[in-house]
Amino acid sequence: MTPDLSGPTTLSPARVRFALLALALGGFGIGSTEFVAMGLLPDLALDLLPGIHAESADAANATAGWIISAYALGVVVGAPTIAAVAARWPRKRLLLALVAAFTIGTVASAVLPSFGLVLVARFLSALPHGAYFGIASLVAASLMGPGKRGRGVALVLSGLTIANVIGVPAITWLGQATSWRVAYLAVAAIFALTFVAVAVAVPWQPGDPAASVRRELGAFTRPQVWFAIAIGAIGFGGFFAMYSYIAPLATEVTGLATAAVPLVLVATGLGMTVGNLVGGRLADWSVRRTMYLSFAALAASLALLALTAQFAAGLFVGAFLIGATSSALAPTIQTRLMDVARDSQSIAAALNHSALNIGNSLGALLGGTVIAAGFGYVAPIWVGLVLTIAGIGLALCSFAMDRALRGRGVHVPYATGATPAVDV
Repeated sequence: MTPDLSGPTTLSPARVRFALLALALGGFGIGSTEFVAMGLLPDLALDLLPGIHAESADAANATAGWIISAYALGVVVGAPTIAAVAARWPRKRLLLALVAAFTIGTVASAVLPSFGLVLVARFLSALPHGAYFGIASLVAASLMGPGKRGRGVALVLSGLTIANVIGVPAITWLGQATSWRVAYLAVAAIFALTFVAVAVAVPWQPGDPAASVRRELGAFTRPQVWFAIAIGAIGFGGFFAMYSYIAPLATEVTGLATAAVPLVLVATGLGMTVGNLVGGRLADWSVRRTMYLSFAALAASLALLALTAQFAAGLFVGAFLIGATSSALAPTIQTRLMDVARDSQSIAAALNHSALNIGNSLGALLGGTVIAAGFGYVAPIWVGLVLTIAGIGLALCSFAMDRALRGRGVHVPYATGATPAVDV
């Protein structure tokens, strides 16, 4: 039985909203720091890789994509490690420590002089990413109350998706007008503001006094946890294969001016915002059905963009649809992980972001590989479609395992695909 870790129950509705807003602001900063590299990739390549850029802009862009992969790998490493070690910490104290680490790491990313050092800084600044979203999701679920976990997760993730509507385009424009280094300093300022907001607004909540590294790591002994991680890593990689190279796609394939790239990012961000909120509500209805529907719609959206990217309308519509369908998966996969991990809730909530950022790294790597091989900037979209189809296959296998266990008389409370109405 999962221990009751809920926070104060006497908070006013206004205080709850203020706390949720503070948690979402952290997501806004994380979305900004994670995704701003996509819009500024050509600028990063030109400044940090001048030798390679002089010989081939495509090769420099593909190499600069390692910055995206380095951040993603930092999330993969940091999420389970911090979540397991710090599960007993009071949640507010842990959130403040994570936001402080974000601030320092992002400043370092902005000021270090070489490509190699920036790679290291991006890796280190990503370590708190998954743990922040995991702990913030647990706090939000507690504040929202029983039966509303999907919506609590979605509210925290809404900061990330709104960042793609407002933060990433605005910071991309700032970076294009000044330099990418100024853009990252702007992101660091968002994290500093988040620190103040969390300190003021988020109520004290205890950690899990029964938690231990061994118990949290016990999640990895459950096959369904690995299935959920693989679904997020491979299936969501389809989105990142496209999104990592959206700037050169817009300028080189569609033929838009560089100034139009932030508008494409806005379209993607709007889709992500809509998809995240809808996905959160649908996950509270049925995790299984929402996962199937979202994956199928993401595959169709990727195919549409690949076939119409040469047209401005195709690019904007495709970017919106891919943002919407992929983001509907995020709260769904996180809810699935929290279900199948049972009492390893801290690490389960964080592992979703490890999974999605394996997808980030994988998508950026494979997308860069086909670009470097000379297949052009549409090729990563087709790579994304293949990854998405693989994600559908993994989801089918995972839920088939549930049915098989239930058929043998094993109690599987989440086998129907519906989310248990319990507060974690």
